[in-house]
Amino acid sequence: MMQEPPSREFGGRSGRTPHSFSKVVYDGKRMRKAIQRQTVDYHQSMLRWMEERVYLRSRHDTRYLRPDSNFIIDLLPPAAIPSHPNNAVATKFIHTSTNKVRFPINVVRWTPEGRRLITGSSSGEFTLWNGLTFNFETILQAHDSAVRAMNWSHNSNWMVTGDHSGIIKYWQSNMNNLKMFQAHKEAVRDLTFAPSDTRFATCSDDSLIKIWDFTTGTEERSLSGHGWDVKCVDWHPYKALLASGSKDNLIKLWDPKSAKTITTLHGHKNTILALEWNQNGNWMLSAGRDQMIKVFDIRMMKEVHVLRGQKEVCSARWHPHHERLFATGGSEGALHYWLVGEDDAVGMQETAHDSNIWSMDWHPVGHILVTGSNDHTTRFWTRPRPGETTSDRFDASMQQDHAQMDDFEPPPFRPHASAAGGGQKSDLPPFRTPLASQQHAMPRHPRPHYQQQGSPPPNHQQPHNMYSQHPPHSNQHHQHNNFRPRGGYGGPPGGGMRPPNPNFRPYNQQNPNFHQRPPAGAPYPPPNGHQNPRPRRPYQPRPPHGQQQRPPRHQQDRRRQY
Repeated sequence: MMQEPPSREFGGRSGRTPHSFSKVVYDGKRMRKAIQRQTVDYHQSMLRWMEERVYLRSRHDTRYLRPDSNFIIDLLPPAAIPSHPNNAVATKFIHTSTNKVRFPINVVRWTPEGRRLITGSSSGEFTLWNGLTFNFETILQAHDSAVRAMNWSHNSNWMVTGDHSGIIKYWQSNMNNLKMFQAHKEAVRDLTFAPSDTRFATCSDDSLIKIWDFTTGTEERSLSGHGWDVKCVDWHPYKALLASGSKDNLIKLWDPKSAKTITTLHGHKNTILALEWNQNGNWMLSAGRDQMIKVFDIRMMKEVHVLRGQKEVCSARWHPHHERLFATGGSEGALHYWLVGEDDAVGMQETAHDSNIWSMDWHPVGHILVTGSNDHTTRFWTRPRPGETTSDRFDASMQQDHAQMDDFEPPPFRPHASAAGGGQKSDLPPFRTPLASQQHAMPRHPRPHYQQQGSPPPNHQQPHNMYSQHPPHSNQHHQHNNFRPRGGYGGPPGGGMRPPNPNFRPYNQQNPNFHQRPPAGAPYPPPNGHQNPRPRRPYQPRPPHGQQQRPPRHQQDRRRQY
């Protein structure tokens, strides 16, 4: 990464300074290298909006941006331009966040103020990521099983989570756990708060929807009517109305006071995995495994828009400020953006992830979308700035695995075994069998039979030449002349010593090219000064070709079978 001049942020001064830029800083725990992280700062656009809203009396006074980088300073937040939802289509990739111990990400949620992101994984851990620089902040073991549901209260003071074993936990904004109880016998799939925050509802794989008193944690109502697992539930933004989607392909509307079903919508043909009310209170978004995305209007109790073009939809989320815009994530890892009233997607990333997108959430400002996937990654997406094209396609398979790159350790440095030239270098990592082309650069001598672990080799009075006609002057290890190196090098039929080769130079330290491979026909010598302990096999003359006896018939057939 290119280093910029010292700035006030890193302790430097503007202009020239005699002090050099410090590359290592103290972060409160240890010394670390100071790096400049990529960030998406929305404060400038918010300040710009506060300055211009004095004279922006209506939407007709809106200043339109041109596709040029000089107009980036005029960029406003999505809430400032409610009539242009295309301004909030987040198709630009920002960052990928991955834990060191990788697990599927089941749920992602922004904190109400947008300063941090909380992710819940299959290991039961909460991971907190910075909302501006997207780097890791902290991790804690929140549940003993996989985290399946997570939601904040409307007053932004409490967070309630549910896990795969049916346990519900209360959390404060500082991640302090205050309450825990067993809510269901099976996995909690979703939970939602009432508009008054005095109650919340949970749904589970036991086909039940339960309404709980938030203060006491006691069960008030149990809604039964689905014939299979209930995958999603959502409370109306301002009415006493619950909507639920199940594996039985049905959408049911409930009265939480009487615990009775109001109506049933038969709009899907497979499991419903995503369900959410719109902020206007009239539209209800649903999606599932039947590859259909539907928008229902409860004023008419029928679907007003049906969208196709994506595989099994695993998650869907309305935009917090544009009521017509929503995003969906599919089982193939594709990310799509839709507008109610238009049949085609207004933006997409076909390779956003390598696997199912289980959860997504919009930043409270509406300029960033976060997706959590089964491929163990959390990715951040933002809207393109003026001058940037939206035709860039992100490929998840091209992204490097930062966790694996961090855990990679290069092999240790292995200098060449000899300082006297002529030898070939071996670049193999340790504890690996050398290739055939590199066998000549490594000695073939095994460990001598006398050299046990911790015992020194015998002290010979003179070096031994294996091609000499007489054995060395040592009676401790050599008792006869019929010795041969381990593995053998042939010899005359009657045994004895191999005659010396006049064209071969002795393979010893006096040869300057002793690291080179010996010429053809010259074998490798044994270790100096010792004898092969294995007995020599007696010589058996081979009969002539015409007198060779064939093996029995049953042995020949057995060889053919193999």
